[in-house]
Amino acid sequence: MKILVTGGAGFIASHIVDAYVALGHEVVILDNLSTGRRQNINPGARFVEGDIRDGETVKRLFSEESFEVVNHHAAQMDVRRSVADPSYDASVNIMGALSLFEECLRHGVGKIIFASSGGAIYGEQEYFPADERHPTRPISPYGITKLTTEHYLFYYKAVHGLDSVCLRYANIYGPRQNPEGEAGVVAIFASRLLAGLQPVINGDGRQTRDYVYVGDVVRANVLALGFAGTDAFNVGTGLESDVNRLYHVLKRATGSSFDEKHGEAKMGEQMRSVLTHEKITRVLGWRPEVSLEEGLDRTVKHFKSRLSDAAVKG
Repeated sequence: MKILVTGGAGFIASHIVDAYVALGHEVVILDNLSTGRRQNINPGARFVEGDIRDGETVKRLFSEESFEVVNHHAAQMDVRRSVADPSYDASVNIMGALSLFEECLRHGVGKIIFASSGGAIYGEQEYFPADERHPTRPISPYGITKLTTEHYLFYYKAVHGLDSVCLRYANIYGPRQNPEGEAGVVAIFASRLLAGLQPVINGDGRQTRDYVYVGDVVRANVLALGFAGTDAFNVGTGLESDVNRLYHVLKRATGSSFDEKHGEAKMGEQMRSVLTHEKITRVLGWRPEVSLEEGLDRTVKHFKSRLSDAAVKG
C-alpha cells in the first residue's frame, strides 16, 4: 500500500519507514528537517521536504499521490518549549495535524496512525500502570495538543467515517535518538558518557518512566496497518525504571567510571509514569520483546559507531 509518513526523517518515524519499505510498501516521507536528519531517510522512500503547516505543500502532495494510510509522527515534541510557547506548540501539533486530516478526507485516505503520548496525556497517574481508561489530565501544552488531536480523530470517525489508530507511547529510546533533545535522557546520558563527560541527574533520580525500545514501537506501527476501526492503544512495557537505575545500566554498557551526579530537580516534573500494554496485546497481539538492558546495549553500540564514523571522517 502507499503510505505517507510525516516526520519520517526523525528518530522514531525513520525506523517505521525502514520497516514499511522492507515489507514492500510504497512510502513517501514529509519532513521539514527541523529535528529530522537527512541521514535517517530511507533511500527506498520518496522524500518531500516540507512543513505540515504549509497548506500548499500538503495539498500538492495529496493531489500528486493516492495515499491509503497516513502515519502521522511530525510534531513539536519538546515539553519545555510547549510551556514557553503554547501557541507555537498548537500551531504544529493541532493546526498542522488538521491540515493533514482535511486532505485525508478530500482524497479518500482510509486510515490515520497517530503518534500520541501516554505519559503526557494521562498526567499525574491515579493508579499504576495506567490503562487506556485512565483519566486524561495533561499538565503541559504538549500533552494537551496530543489529547486534542485524539479528540479530533474521534470526530473524523464519528462524522466522516475516517478510521484512526492512536498509539499512546511511553518513553521511547534507541538508535537515532537525538542526544540534544529534551525528551531523550537515554541518548543524552549515553552520548555524554561515551564522550567522557559527566551527566547530571535531575533531582534525586527516583522519578520513574516506562522505557520502551524503538524496535518494539515499530512493530506496533506495523500491526496498526492491519487494524480495522478506530481505537487508542498504550505502547509501553508495564515496567517502571527510575533514572538512577537507567544511569547505572548505561554506565556499565559504556564502561564509564563516573559516579552519579545529581543536580536540581526539574520544576513540575512528573514523578511516576508507566503504561499497561494489556489492551494492545489482546487486540493486536503486540507485546514488548526487548528488555531495558538489551535495548540500552544496542543504543550504546549505535552511539559508539557514530563516534567511530565521526573520528574517521574527521
